[in-house]
Amino acid sequence: PKQSRDPGEETPKHPLPQPPGFAAMTGKTAPPATEPAPATPKKEPVPTPKEEPAPAPAAEEPPAPEHPPATEQPTAPADKPAPVPTAEVTPAPEEGPPAPPAEPQAPAPEPKPEKPKAEPPSSPLSLAVEEVSENSVTLTWKAPEQTGHSGLDGYVVEICKDGSTDWTAANKEPFLSTRYTIQDLSSGDKIHVRVKALSASGASVPATLEQPVLIREILQLPRIRMPRHLRQTYVRHVGDAVNMMIPFQGKPQPEVIWTKGNQPLDTSRINIRNTQKDTIFYIREAQRGDSGKYELTVRINGAEDKATLDIRVIEPPAPPQNLKLVDVWGFNVALEWSPPVDNGNSEIKGYVVQKSDKKSGKWFTVLERCTRTSCTISDLIIGNTYSFRVFAENACGLSEKAAVTSGVAHIKKTKTAYQPEKIPQRDMMEPPKFTQPLTDRTTTRGYSTHLFCCVRGFPQPKIIWMKNQMEIREDPKYIAMIEQGVCSLEIRKPSPFDGGIYTCKAVNPLGEASVDCKLDVK
Repeated sequence: PKQSRDPGEETPKHPLPQPPGFAAMTGKTAPPATEPAPATPKKEPVPTPKEEPAPAPAAEEPPAPEHPPATEQPTAPADKPAPVPTAEVTPAPEEGPPAPPAEPQAPAPEPKPEKPKAEPPSSPLSLAVEEVSENSVTLTWKAPEQTGHSGLDGYVVEICKDGSTDWTAANKEPFLSTRYTIQDLSSGDKIHVRVKALSASGASVPATLEQPVLIREILQLPRIRMPRHLRQTYVRHVGDAVNMMIPFQGKPQPEVIWTKGNQPLDTSRINIRNTQKDTIFYIREAQRGDSGKYELTVRINGAEDKATLDIRVIEPPAPPQNLKLVDVWGFNVALEWSPPVDNGNSEIKGYVVQKSDKKSGKWFTVLERCTRTSCTISDLIIGNTYSFRVFAENACGLSEKAAVTSGVAHIKKTKTAYQPEKIPQRDMMEPPKFTQPLTDRTTTRGYSTHLFCCVRGFPQPKIIWMKNQMEIREDPKYIAMIEQGVCSLEIRKPSPFDGGIYTCKAVNPLGEASVDCKLDVK
């Protein structure tokens, strides 16, 4: 019988790796389960009091109705007390691991990421009313942020009368434009409007106007919005095209009327094209006769707005008239003329004067923008013969032709004799006179020294140097010089013997003069 118990003792070894789950449920029943291995039948009464909690696992024995002798467990505690609960407990921990497999079943919906590919587009943005008329309403919006992989097929506009819940499509087929006009509406109705975006994956959430739209004509007084550059005189050249667009506003559609001098326009020359918001004035080739003031009238049921457009068509002026040579003197010529008969429908800005000499035959401009009808031309070359011509100038440019002088101007050579200016002779004779005398000097032995004085006189006086009243002649120790009336005497390496009274004497035919000084050599 002991050997039969040995295999029974091996069964409680299975729950050893799983005691945490079992101990939590059985409390103190775990320790006696480990003791049956060395236990003998004598120790069986000890676990009996502790096996009383063993019926607790009986709560886990709903699958054990097949064991009718469940009441025999207390009668035979010595035979196999532990195997019965262990056999029922061992599957309990085994049921724990199957629970995790239930968790991996959670990612089973992973194929759902494919659904975003089939999501419908988002709703259109910025739905707004652009214009309302008596029987229509114009809407604008922006494309949705998300259009899906398949892209948009178009939009559907739906309307519903205020107070009703029946939405009807205003367009038969989807369209891709972000602007739509709903036609054939009844004046005075209030309608709700919404727009859906369509794609292959379905329709978006509709974008709906917050407030209903009242269908009625919005009256607006007529007003002409004249461009800034047309508020002044509009100037064009002959032959140029005149093309002007003048915007206006007003509801309902205003009547546009053009007149010139209270008379209808000549439609053979002037083309007028009107739209709902502007009028276009066009002339293919402008002529002088097209100049003038044009009146534009925009009228709605008695209310009107007027504007005046001043057009001026210009061309180059005619040449000046009656150009004459008034006078020729020395190197100068005086010209005079009259203004042109035709100024080209523009104010004369000035005149251009040109000259041409007979030798070269070329024209050179001597005056530009001369504002007067006369001028004087100077710095002409003696011996040349000159012709002159004058152009008139306006905003369009110079006149095509010029007025030319009928005569020529010859610059003659004038005979002149040179007479030198008579200068009175002046007596420059003067006796010698010292303007700067000699000064006493003290020098050191062996160092050269100079004596200076200044003299004037005419004729130039003769200079004589003396030492102690003795004339100094050709002595290499002394060097005498005179330049520009400055007299100098150099004494080279003097010695005490060279000291004394030095005298400078100037002599000419008118007299003589002298100065002296004392020299000390130490």
